[in-house]
Amino acid sequence: MMKSVKFILAGILFGIVMSKSEAVSWYRIQEMFRFQSFHMYGIIGTAVVLGTISVWLIKRFKLKDTEGLPLVFKDKQAPYLRYIIGGVIFGLGWALTGACPGPMFVNLGYGYLAMIVVIIGALAGTYLYGVIKNKLPH
Repeated sequence: MMKSVKFILAGILFGIVMSKSEAVSWYRIQEMFRFQSFHMYGIIGTAVVLGTISVWLIKRFKLKDTEGLPLVFKDKQAPYLRYIIGGVIFGLGWALTGACPGPMFVNLGYGYLAMIVVIIGALAGTYLYGVIKNKLPH
């Protein structure tokens, strides 16, 4: 039960940070895709830098997950075409809906009920991927 509380609190903190930074704003996201503002690029750049530092710290101190197992990062093999295709699909969904996975739930919490359609679409896409995953080239 205590583990669940930690994750719920982390999710609440994440939602507050996303809201206060305006990363959940449809207008900010549209500005980014129209190259009209640096705001979202600054947020994404900060996330990349923090992610890089976090991975370095995990590797440096050989950190473990919540069950005591070591965290292992596998090197990715070329070709990178699958990452390009996946990134394009993700970016199109992001541009069309004005939300990526984290902000979808924050916007729903704000009362934007249209996000229910976006969340259902994201869940359906995730389910579909799970169904056809073994038939896709990996």
